[in-house]
Amino acid sequence: MNSKLPNTKTSIFAVMSKMANEHNAINLSQGFPDFDVSPKLIELVHKNMKLGNNQYAPMPGVMALREVISEKTEKLTGQYYNPETEITITAGATQALYTIITALIHEGDEVIVFEPVYDSYVPTIELCGGTPVFLQLKKPNFTIDWNEVQKVISSKTKMIIFNSPHNPTGATISEDDIKKLEKIISGTNILLLSDEVYEHIIFDKKKHYSFASSKKLAKRSIVVSSFGKTFHTTGWKTGYCVAPKEIMHEIRKIHQFVVFAVNTPLQYAMAEYLKDESVYLELGDFYQEKRDYFINLVKNSKFKLIPAQGTYFQILDYSAISDKNDMDFAEYLTKEYKIASIPVSAFYHDKNNDKFLRFCFAKGNETLERAAEKLNNL
Repeated sequence: MNSKLPNTKTSIFAVMSKMANEHNAINLSQGFPDFDVSPKLIELVHKNMKLGNNQYAPMPGVMALREVISEKTEKLTGQYYNPETEITITAGATQALYTIITALIHEGDEVIVFEPVYDSYVPTIELCGGTPVFLQLKKPNFTIDWNEVQKVISSKTKMIIFNSPHNPTGATISEDDIKKLEKIISGTNILLLSDEVYEHIIFDKKKHYSFASSKKLAKRSIVVSSFGKTFHTTGWKTGYCVAPKEIMHEIRKIHQFVVFAVNTPLQYAMAEYLKDESVYLELGDFYQEKRDYFINLVKNSKFKLIPAQGTYFQILDYSAISDKNDMDFAEYLTKEYKIASIPVSAFYHDKNNDKFLRFCFAKGNETLERAAEKLNNL
């Protein structure tokens, strides 16, 4: 076979979850909650199934859901998106990202990405004939060096991809970052893809700075969100994107041939569920309790950490424990200590080895306690 992605291997999430299952390890690798979905949301799905909402939804998504998303987005960001032409429901955020990049990136286009970078971005860029331009976030807080961004922008730069709150590091973009970006892209035609799937999981009274909240950025931005992350329903694979009409028109051309339409009863259920603002506005406090609980459990271990600013992932630095590279150490932990994590080098194109592992704390307290006991024994 003449592979289109000759250097791409199975996702690290699949690799580590499989290893966790094989060795009966606590799985803090793949980012999914191990607690129940809201009974109310499940009942709403059931209700809509019984009402007969089981056939194809409209290609851009159920209008009732798009209308609620429009209202929610305007209330949170001040930016109005027309539900008819500027909002599309997708089969999860990964499908949205793939569709957006495929619609907008052409042969020879350059796309700036920040490492550690979520693993679906680069393969999609390469499939479209684009060239990823890698910049590394600056440790220890994983911040953007805007001088470096300015230096790599060229006449070929078509898009910059952002992810805040950031997977895998938990870092967030600040108001100052937004202002610097506005200045850098002024006078260019650069598009912005903002992966904001953890938008409601942000801690320590920080504010989420959506690209939709900036008038200068919103007119050239595509913002991606995920119901899976917000409602603990990762297996439902339902998300959405918002963008100006002209950009969304191109995205929908591809969307219709990737999935055409998304799960119908789920869309109707979420349209009703979203009317209660507390289901997403209280999410940050919910996960901050879990972050703080997990950090407190491992505070006396040999791991070093900086508390995540958002997401439900915590980076742990094991440099005081082992000289192994992070993939070998993650495998060792899974097989010998029965706890699975994600080696952060998997998010770098050159397999950077800073001795960081990513742990998911979207788990019940009992699971976190068992995991911490193992980590404290190292």
